[in-house]
Amino acid sequence: MLDEPHRSPRLRSEDDNALELALLERIKRGDREALRELYGRYYHALLRFIYRITGQLELAKEGVNDVMLVVWRNGDSFGGRSLVRTWIMGIAYRKALKLLERSKRWSDRIEPDRGVWDDRELSAQAMEPTSSLDLEDLLARGLQALSPKHRAVVELTYYYGYSYEEIAAIADCPVNTVKTRMFHARARLKELLPQLAKDEP
Repeated sequence: MLDEPHRSPRLRSEDDNALELALLERIKRGDREALRELYGRYYHALLRFIYRITGQLELAKEGVNDVMLVVWRNGDSFGGRSLVRTWIMGIAYRKALKLLERSKRWSDRIEPDRGVWDDRELSAQAMEPTSSLDLEDLLARGLQALSPKHRAVVELTYYYGYSYEEIAAIADCPVNTVKTRMFHARARLKELLPQLAKDEP
């Protein structure tokens, strides 16, 4: 079920990096139109990713804006050691974990938005077409049972198509840590998914 990564065309095209570098250069000079263009390119990918970590649509929307604010204010901090997309997703990863921690401090009774996939922003536009939305829902429920860091590794690998090396850069951890997280995440999903499928009405 999780053998082959799902490639996201938006984030996997190497040709996009030159364009995004140009946009980033314009952003550094205060070009708001360039920021709007970059925002449009990443909005749905960031929304899905941050939602997957936090489980809350409102936090995900807030997180997208936080990420793009960092890009606007700190574009100079991009040193070119990675692709632009890797840098942006690294910001998103850190913002998502901070938002999740903040929400837990406010209330330990916050439940994930179970009906969020009915939201237009996370359905037709944010998700790639799949042969089975039931499978997508099952995986979403399984991912919710994982830790945020394990969820992030699964999402970045199988939905966004990042390599372990890129994920290590995004999560600011060794590659072996990424591999360990994936091992435990897959083992947990292998245990959970059959049970969740049985519980389906």
